[in-house]
Amino acid sequence: MTTKAFQKIYTKITKITKATCSLHASGIGNDELALVNGKLAQVVKILGDEVTLQVFEGTEGIPTDAEIVFLGKAPTLKVSDQLAGRFFNAFGDPIDDRPEIEGEEREIGGPSVNPVRRKQPSELIATGIAGIDLNNTLVSGQKIPFFADPDQPYNEVMANVALRAKTDKIILGGMGLTNDDYLYFKNVFNNAGVLDRIVSFVNTTEDPPVERLLIPDMALTAAEYFAVDKNEKVLVLLTDMTLYADALAIVSNRMDQIPSKDSMPGSLYSDLAKIYEKAVQFPAGGSITIIAVTTLSGGDITHAIPDNTGYITEGQLFLRRDSDIGKVIVDPFRSLSRLKQLVIGIKTREDHPQVMNAAVRLYADAANAKTKLENGFDLTDYDERALAFAKDYSDRLLAIDVNIDTTAMLDTAWKLFAKYFSPTEVNIKQEFIDKYWKQKQHE
Repeated sequence: MTTKAFQKIYTKITKITKATCSLHASGIGNDELALVNGKLAQVVKILGDEVTLQVFEGTEGIPTDAEIVFLGKAPTLKVSDQLAGRFFNAFGDPIDDRPEIEGEEREIGGPSVNPVRRKQPSELIATGIAGIDLNNTLVSGQKIPFFADPDQPYNEVMANVALRAKTDKIILGGMGLTNDDYLYFKNVFNNAGVLDRIVSFVNTTEDPPVERLLIPDMALTAAEYFAVDKNEKVLVLLTDMTLYADALAIVSNRMDQIPSKDSMPGSLYSDLAKIYEKAVQFPAGGSITIIAVTTLSGGDITHAIPDNTGYITEGQLFLRRDSDIGKVIVDPFRSLSRLKQLVIGIKTREDHPQVMNAAVRLYADAANAKTKLENGFDLTDYDERALAFAKDYSDRLLAIDVNIDTTAMLDTAWKLFAKYFSPTEVNIKQEFIDKYWKQKQHE
């Protein structure tokens, strides 16, 4: 070993796998960065004096006598207001042909916030998408995933949420994005004139998959700067967490760890929780809200990735294509926001909880009518009206292309109730019927 300007340099590798190499070294820290034959690597395991490094680009072409230079620090991100409006790679380097940013260097991947410093979430985050705001309202400091099949336009939904959400900053963590996806996000943000409040960390399909593992920590370090230092409301969008988990599996397999369910590493739950638990509402007003995409394989929500995600997060938003209207909707039966009761009817109009419940109940009646129809049974007049209501409800409120505020959503629901049903069939408190039924019907 030699030492040069506080850097430890070694030249003897004892073991090489496809993604890692091991050597004997002392005084090395967990997560510390190193250069192995010029390739960036990170310490992933220390056993006595045996140190295992994960080489981000893979170990191909690295000889056993390669030079290993330990950099003496874990991955960091420079944080300052200059982050806003910029695009970075997994290492926090600019990829938008603009200069390096100046700021304070902070280690990524720190611990989540002490529960004592947290406040119960109580602020509404409006997205303009009725399938979310009306039925599964989001609250600042919440963590919630979109469950979607790979062929659904989840990145478009994420971009729409970014444009419509009433927050101070949006942090995008893109993992395994195609170049088209990357350019899509860039163009949408640019054209909407909102780039100045969006920070993007991007790993594309052309980058090594293991680099994806840094993206959530980079995004959340930036989020913590704006939420803690600046008391801002921050929305973090992570897409796609399935590709993140796949990268975890690649590394654990190459390190010869025994896989758990669905070939995933045994640490999957804690790896995901470490990310999602960064969602927080601070007493001083700053908050971090996390919306992530988890793509499903053939709609399978029992797979280890969505299964573990469901235990950690506070609900899920389930996207599916509605064959009746030919659009993607937020499915009211399979979606859930566990925190919505903290804001609906409190931060939104008083009739919100009743209208939401009535609409979903009537939608369920339509689903039963559909089953009767498919099985050859005759439909009643009520069944026919329920089916017509469901089609309108899907088109005007559940579809992801709807962009209205919560008051307009409630007014639309009242108009649909009045169009298809009698007040007794809708079964909402009389005081709300008196206040909204006739008024909305004649507007």
